[in-house]
Parts: sequence; structure tokens; C-alpha cells
Amino acid sequence: MAKAARAANGAQASPLQTELARQILARIGQEGLAAGAPVRELTLARAFGVSRTPVRAALGVLAELGYVQLQPGRGFVLRRKVGGGQPPARLPRSPLDQLYDGLMADRARGTLPAEVFEAELMPRYGVSRGALRRVLMKLADDGLVKRQRGHGWRFAETFESMQAVIESYRFRLVIECAGLREPSFAADLAELRQLREAHNEFLRGGELDPRRWFDTNSRFHETVSAWSGNRFLLEAMRRQNALRRMDEYRVFPRLSQRRIVQSSQEHNAILDAIEAGDLAWAATLLHRHLDLTLRNLSRSSDYARLPQTDAGPLRPEASR
Repeated sequence: MAKAARAANGAQASPLQTELARQILARIGQEGLAAGAPVRELTLARAFGVSRTPVRAALGVLAELGYVQLQPGRGFVLRRKVGGGQPPARLPRSPLDQLYDGLMADRARGTLPAEVFEAELMPRYGVSRGALRRVLMKLADDGLVKRQRGHGWRFAETFESMQAVIESYRFRLVIECAGLREPSFAADLAELRQLREAHNEFLRGGELDPRRWFDTNSRFHETVSAWSGNRFLLEAMRRQNALRRMDEYRVFPRLSQRRIVQSSQEHNAILDAIEAGDLAWAATLLHRHLDLTLRNLSRSSDYARLPQTDAGPLRPEASR
């Protein structure tokens, strides 16, 4: 165990250790663990489907960054709360992270077709089959690609026209606001406070990371949908988040800091209404938030370059 505490810092860590360290840190933040809480290797190994050895090495990376420490007889414990106004850990991006970003960015720009094959991707990105497959499996876990029967992979559909963007937001106006009106709606107050704190970090000033904002934004909408108690509404929201993640690589790097702050304020107002038990007002605020976001996106230069219409759904008269 002492060897893990002396693990190399993030710059020397292996790609797997860096990736695991980032995932562990995100999990700790989502669970809202307090300083001094145990960080159990076996629990993390089971959660991420790996052995305890790489988890121990990843915790060594986080120990170097001051997030955890190894205590005799206790194992690793959290040294300081993740979030709460603290800057995020500056973990280097691993080659697997870079490959993930490269695939997503190339697909968003249209330089990769919807259907791809490993034999073509390996020389294009200069990676081994093992590394490529790990990244493709991660994309599959995120709902962004699907393995084809036999061979090959197919990317999830994207917003390829302004009409598709509009239809997505109109759909979300229906399902997300309806979720707040479900008789089974019940907010988890611990989750609610974690969401509010995550948004408060963007309101305290300093550098605003659009990628981190996308993750916080997605978690907000998915969590509120989960509180509805309706599994089908939650599944639909997860599908929308997967579609939006592809667009992240085109739009979010240039998202204005003013809009991030404004959206954080709007999300917090919705959380305040939910905590107060005024779900009708929360639904009104959510409707206003989504409608405003759509209007802002429709004026975005990134979306202005999209075709205004596409083939769209098959109309009844067209099938006759």
C-alpha cells in the first residue's frame, strides 16, 4: 500500500491510471463525500470493472495531487472535499482521452462517416487495435457508437440540420416539463444540493471550462428527469444527452462564459423551486430555460452553418 502512496504524479502515470484517476475523482464528487471519508479500492474496482491494482495506482496519482491520503490501517481516505469551490484536478489527458476527443471531433466535423471500421481507424490515428477498441467501447457505454453485427461501428445520429435541433428542443420541452408533473416525482435532497454546489462553482468566477460545464449541464437535466420516477422519461432524456454530446465537440468549446453563468443561475432557480415544493413553478422555469437556450442556439454561428431542413420523418401521405 505504501508503494501506491508514492505512485508517480499525473505526468508520469499510465493512460489507464490517468483515466481511472479522473473517473474516481468524478465519482467522489457526485457522491459528495466529506473529507476523511474512506475511498475503498474494492468498491471502485467493481464499479469500473478493473482489478484493485490499477485502482490503487490511480489513487496514488490522486494522493500526489492532494485529494486522498493513505492512512495506516485504514487505506485511502479523502483528504479534501471534491468541489466546494476547489479547482478541478489538473490531470493530464491520456492518449486514450485524446483518441476519444479526436474521433468525436472528426465525426462532428463530418470528416468521419457514420459507419467506421477498426482496420481503417488504426492507421488513421496511429493506434493499436487494443487501444482503439477500448475507446470505442467507452463511446458505446456513452451511447455514442453501436457495434454493428459482424464488424464495424456506427456513430449515433447527430443534429445534421437546424430542423433537427429545433425538434430535439421541442421534444425536451414536452418530456422534461412533464417529468416535473409526474405524481411519482420525488427529489433526492442530497443530489439536489450536490447539483446546486456544482453550479455555484461556475458562479464564483474564474476560468469556466466548457467541457466541464457540459457534464454538469447534462447531469442536471438527467437527474431532474430521474426524479420523475418514470423510467421512460429518463431513458428519453439520456438519449437526448447522447445526441447533444456529439454536438459538444462543435459548439461547446466556443460557448460564451456569459451563457454558462446565465444557465447556471437558471438551473439553480429551478432547483430552488423544486426544493420549496413548487413543482408548477419549477416546470415554468424549466420551460423558459429550454426555450431561451433554443433561441440562443438558433442564433449561434455554429448552428447557422447547418442545413435548415433535412429529410425528416416520413409523412403519412408519403408512405401511401
